[in-house]
Amino acid sequence: MRTDDLIKALDADVRSTAMPLGSAWWIGAGAATLIAAVVFWLAIGPRTDIATAMYTTRFVAKFVFTTALAVSAFALIRALSTPGAATSRAATWMIAAPLLVAVAVGLELLSVPAADWGRRLVGSNMLICLTFIPLIGIGPLAVFLAVLRYGAPTRPVLAGAVAGLLAGGLAATFYAAHCFDDSPLFVATWYTIAIAILAALGALGGRLFVRW
Repeated sequence: MRTDDLIKALDADVRSTAMPLGSAWWIGAGAATLIAAVVFWLAIGPRTDIATAMYTTRFVAKFVFTTALAVSAFALIRALSTPGAATSRAATWMIAAPLLVAVAVGLELLSVPAADWGRRLVGSNMLICLTFIPLIGIGPLAVFLAVLRYGAPTRPVLAGAVAGLLAGGLAATFYAAHCFDDSPLFVATWYTIAIAILAALGALGGRLFVRW
């Protein structure tokens, strides 16, 4: 069987399953969000001054970054899970979150004295960030890998890594409500490392468990 015929056959098989793959992704996203919310509330919960912080630009910006990552990763992973689906447009949108963070970092460097850069970058919660973003995201990652198995991704390692980015974006969105470090310098450094941990775990999960 030629490669093109194999891809078409896999695509037809995915479409003929009991539940459409698109529906499976939305159900998976709902389940993952619920899991992340439960872990967040049981483990750390929101910061004590959130009622005041929510009116500050830096605090709100964190949610813009993490939501942009989650939304773009969700679009890409849906495409990657379907054989033959176009992924270029969804992949292009993955640059949105890093670009937004880069712009925010540039503005932060311009508006804050250089002597204060190091303190804002290190922050006061880096170990908590590196612990709880992966902790909140590991359950959603398992859900997303399970949905990938329901589909038929032709690049399972890449798909798994994107699943990790999606789980990381979701987890970071919840964690941002707890984090007292609102500087883009902190977010660009420690949130990125924490999300990268989930992306690496996702790539490994894709290699080991997402096969057809």
